[in-house]
Formats: sequence, C-alpha cells, structure tokens
Amino acid sequence: MSFLRRRRGSDKPPKEIDESPTEDSAAEDNKNIKKKRPPSAAAEARKKGWSCVNSCCWWIGVICSVWWFLLFLYNVVPSLPQMVTEAITGPMPDPPGLKLRKEGLTAKHPVVFVPGIVTGGLELWEGRPCADGLFRKRLWGGTFGEIYKRPSCWVEHMSLDNETGLDPSNIRIRPVTGLVAADYFAPGYFVWAVLIANLARIGYEEKTMYMAAYDWRIAFQNTEVRDQTLSRIKSNIELMVATNGGKRVVVIPHSMGVLYFLHFMKWVEAPAPMGGDGGPDWCAKHIKAVMNIGGPFLGVPKAVSGLFSAEAKDVAVARLRWWFESFINQRGGMGISIRKVIESGRHYPVLGNALFDKDPSIGWKTLDVHNHPQTMYTRAVAPGVLESDLIGFQTLQHIMRMTRTWDSTMSMIPKGGDTIWGGLDWSPEEGYNCNPKSRINDSHVASDAESEKVESASNNVNYGRIISFGRDVAEASSSKIDRIDFRDALKDNNLAHSNASCDVWTEYQELGYLGIKAVADYKAYTAGSLLDLLHFVAPKMMQRGDAHFSYGIADDLDDPKYEHYKYWSNPLETKLPNAPGIEIYSMYGVGIPTERSYVYKLSSYAECNIPFQIDASANGGNGESCLQGGVFLANGDETVPVLSAGFMCAKGWRGKTRFNPSGIRTYIREYDHAPPSNFLEGRGTQSGAHVDIMGNFALIEDIIRVAAGATGEELGGDQVYSDIYKWSEKINLQL
Repeated sequence: MSFLRRRRGSDKPPKEIDESPTEDSAAEDNKNIKKKRPPSAAAEARKKGWSCVNSCCWWIGVICSVWWFLLFLYNVVPSLPQMVTEAITGPMPDPPGLKLRKEGLTAKHPVVFVPGIVTGGLELWEGRPCADGLFRKRLWGGTFGEIYKRPSCWVEHMSLDNETGLDPSNIRIRPVTGLVAADYFAPGYFVWAVLIANLARIGYEEKTMYMAAYDWRIAFQNTEVRDQTLSRIKSNIELMVATNGGKRVVVIPHSMGVLYFLHFMKWVEAPAPMGGDGGPDWCAKHIKAVMNIGGPFLGVPKAVSGLFSAEAKDVAVARLRWWFESFINQRGGMGISIRKVIESGRHYPVLGNALFDKDPSIGWKTLDVHNHPQTMYTRAVAPGVLESDLIGFQTLQHIMRMTRTWDSTMSMIPKGGDTIWGGLDWSPEEGYNCNPKSRINDSHVASDAESEKVESASNNVNYGRIISFGRDVAEASSSKIDRIDFRDALKDNNLAHSNASCDVWTEYQELGYLGIKAVADYKAYTAGSLLDLLHFVAPKMMQRGDAHFSYGIADDLDDPKYEHYKYWSNPLETKLPNAPGIEIYSMYGVGIPTERSYVYKLSSYAECNIPFQIDASANGGNGESCLQGGVFLANGDETVPVLSAGFMCAKGWRGKTRFNPSGIRTYIREYDHAPPSNFLEGRGTQSGAHVDIMGNFALIEDIIRVAAGATGEELGGDQVYSDIYKWSEKINLQL
C-alpha cells in the first residue's frame, strides 16, 4: 500500500493557457521562482533566533561604537561634560589655583604632604611563592587587582607579625614613594591629586612638593626602626629649606598623618638614639605652618568599634568589595554578590565600582573608604550574612586578624578618658541637635522659617557611653544600670577547641563563654574603661600597643617619663615645640553625622563568630533621632567628631598653656559640608567629608594662600560653624 497520496484535483476545468511568452508572464514566472527558492542558512538562523555568540558580538559592537562616539565627542568638544554640568548647576567657579594666580600669587614656601591611614600605596619587595610575579606591584592602592585574583595570599602578605608588629618572615612590603604614593587611592578616587594640581597652577613642582610616604600599618617609631622614614623626612625638609633660600616649609598632614607628624616634631628634636638629634630649635628653623586636615588629635570612637568587632556604621567598599566576591567564588561560585548582600539590608545605587548612599541630612555621598581599615565590611548592613555558614570563609575574622596586626590603628583609640569624652551621665556634646540647618550647594543655611519647622532631636544622648549593651542601657539613668565588673572575670577557654575547625584564629577563641558573658554584663563602657575592655578581649594586640602609644592626660609634663616615644603622638601628654613663629591650623569638615557611640549586642553563637556586634535594629523613634542603625551620631566629618578635631586648637593649645609653652598661634578653620547636587559634580567642591574635603575649593584656597606667604590672621582667623567652643568649655582640663 502506498504511503503517498495524490493531491485531489480541482473540480473546475482548467483554463486555457496562452503559451506565447509576454513580458507580464515572464515577470510573473521570475516572481514565482523566487518564492519557491529554498531559504538561505542565514535566514534559517534568523528564524531560529540569535545565538549566544551573535548576541555577544552585537553587544560588543554596540559598546565599542558608543565608546568611540563618546571618545570622538570628548576630543572634538572637550568641554562637553563641563557644559552639561553648567547647564544643570550653573557656571563652575575657577579652580583655586587659577583664581589665585590671577591675583598674582606665586609659589613661595616648600610644601610637605603627610598622608593618613590607608591612603598611601604599598608595594611588594619580597614575598612567598603565592606572590610570584608581583615584585614592586601595588598590593594596596591602585586597582587592587591582587585582592580579586588571590585574596588569601593578599591577606597573608598585608598582615604583620603578631608578636613584633613588623614584617613576617620572607615578606617585605614597602611604601610607594613620590607624589604618586597618595595622589589617588584608586583610579578616579583622588586624595591629594586636586591639591597638587592647584598648587602647580601657581608655580609649584616636584622639587618644591614632597610626599612624606610611610608604611601606615606599623607603629610610628617602627617606621624609623625598619625604614628610617623619620630620618628621610628630616633630610628632605632640610634639603627643601636649603634649596629654596631658607624659606621654611608648610606641612599638610591629613587624618592619621596628623598624629604621625606630631610624633615627628618630638622625634626630630629629641636626642639620639631615640630621637633625630635635630636640637631644640629644629622646628622653629624649618617649619612655617602645620595645616592639619581632619586630624583625630584625641582619637575616634570608630577605632574602638573596628578593633572590638571589625565593623562600623557604613561599609567602606570602594574596590575592596571585589575581595568579598572573590571569597564567595572560591567557595564554589554560589552566585551571591556583595551588591546583593548590601542591598539585603539597605539599598545603595551603584555607579561603576563606587557605592553611593543618600543620607537625608547631607544628600548624596560616596561611602568613605577612609573611615577605618576595619570597617571595610559590616554586619550592621546585613546582619548575620557575613558570618553565615553559606559563605563559610569567615571574611570578618580574616579582616579582624589582619587589621589587628596593624599597630597604627591603636594610635586612634580615644585619648583623655572621661575628662574629654564624658562619663556615664554627661558628655561635652549633650544637647546636640542631630538635624542642624543644612547647606545645599553654595547656599549657606536654611531660612529661619524653614529651620523652625525642624524639631530638635537633642534627646539627652549619653555620648559618654561609647559602648552600651542594649538600647535600654544606652538610654537609662546610670543609677538603674546593674553593672558587674569584668576585669577579674575568668576566661574558661572553652572555645579553644575551635582552633581546629576555624580557618582563622582570633583572640576571642581564648576569651571563653565566661569572658564573653562578663563583657556583656558590664553593660556600659566609657572612654575610661575602654582600654580595660580592649586589654581583656585582645591582650596580645594591646601589649604591642602599650609599647608605642598612650591615652591619658599628663599630670606633670616635666616628668622624665614623657620623654619616651610612646607619648609623642598624644597631645595631652606632650608639649609642642619651642617655636613661637610656627602656626598650627586645625582644618576639618562639619555638618555630617559622625559616629560617636554604639549600641552592641551578643551575636548568635557560632564557634568561629566574633561574639559582639553592633545592634543594627536599634534606631530612634523618628527620622531625626541621633540613633541610627545602632550608632549614636554627633557633628563631624563622617569619621572624626568635632570634639577630637577641634579641641586642642580651641582650648588645649590656645595661647600659652602647659601643652603649648611657647604660645604657638592656633587657628580653627571649619568647612560647612555642602554635598554635590547630582552625580555630574563628582564628589563636589564644597564637601566636608573626611577624604572628599581634599577637593574642597575653600580649603585648597586657604592652603595655597598660606603656602604663598599669608598668615592665619590674613586668612581671617578662626572660621567656626560648630559648637566647639561651647563643648570645649565643658571639659575641665588643667591648662
């Protein structure tokens, strides 16, 4: 039986066909032939849909085309980005260097830059086998590519020896030298670059500018022991003064660099072998002014939270978020990105490799990469995620172990105890309004009518309780807090067996259950008891710290014990140089909520967990509260509270005091924060944030004027927006 069936013929009789060819019939035949021609392979592919290769090639072509088009526009119309920005925000002001050059200012005094913690580049000079091919490659700063490629190796090389605080065996990491050491922290993220460029506009060049780069991980005196950094700074300053007609230098330290240079000024005049043997008049002969930017003179509470639990309010991600993603990928590529982790707790828009947060009080801001090295990640953003079994690589523990070997972090523990920072029932900032009148761009303050609508949020915050276990403890009267002293508590070491199962060892494994409970039962810690707390939970770390730093207030500065270098970076335990011709400036941002104290809780039990964490669920009753995400906020530059940055120049060193016996003139220059109104303005030209202030036009103009020969009086003296004078008067310090 045939499986083929004939098509049934039509019942209609066929029409007679005229077989004589005509033009119309020929065209019709050609048309029919084209219709019957089998489809091509390309047509078949189109019917089946795009392949992955085709889609990728198409997108690559689109991206390349757009890139070349934008590059063409940039070269044809180089001012296009500025034109767009000016169309939105109005005309851009002249950069300070150009403005002052038009006024006739020229380079005069040599300039020395002293970078702060984490902003200086570090490169590899000797490493272990896992670091093959990285000789003289940056392990810190730049693209941070090695964090992504080999994170475990990177942690191993960035950590210091836990006993000596110096290099581990077979590892040598050294600071990058020259202006490139800290001009940019990462591509596109400037630190000193804007200031350098503006100084160059009035005639400065590399022979009149010097970056005093140092290894910011190690204790200040150890930079001299290992690298002779202090001697190099001394020699370079002497050379600059000698080759510039005897003109003294203007020194510009930033952040922790402020404490480092304070140490240097004592070291350079101290006799050998402990000091530089420059003589008692070295500073007077070589330094015109010290213009401190964002100086944590009296420490920062953020250092405590970093050392205690490796966290803080914000996540300083920048390019370091790649590290976390690489950890996850190494554990099996579970498809979890840091972006999702962060967004699980709070939403941040992402632009390139930077995260942005819109704070209702200050507008758009980049999350500060300079907050503190231990705050690169925080459980306060996504509670429990970073230590979860899902991740399993104990990221926070690696961060804590690494950063606890960086002795320099202990230089920023709050100094002065309860006298400066307050006690259980008082603090200098009590009554502070957490929602002051805000500036928007170039406007100064909100109108009085608008400000009256803002209710005061000064709800008797107990800032003196830097750590409280529970919100109820943070807000209760001290008479109602039942505290059990932890200092003599037993450490049962029941967690020690976890050494076999934990990838990384921290001192918390030696604390034991009884020790952890004792810490929580003490309830509230002031600046006076914080040192005892850190000695209890991290005795090995604090043993190294005690050899290099001190945090008290000197009773008698003539006591010979204060000639030891451990006191030189504490302005409350040392004297300024005998150099009345020097000027000292404290320049810092204000108007940004800044971490001042914390609400803690015990974390859920796990053998390898850090047992304490900020209670991110602790918030005030309304959006205007000082308590946000377990952190009580006060006025500052987002990293350093006003109290720490301004007190010494407002009171401690003002006039002739026992801390300033020669009467060096001091000035406070505050810069009220005004965030950029949109992303096209970048990080803004009026920012008061801790790192972004380095691009603040008003600050740069002040620096250039002093470098060109102006005095503090010619700048206008003090410029104050905060309550630093009122708060300073509340501090009962013998002067």
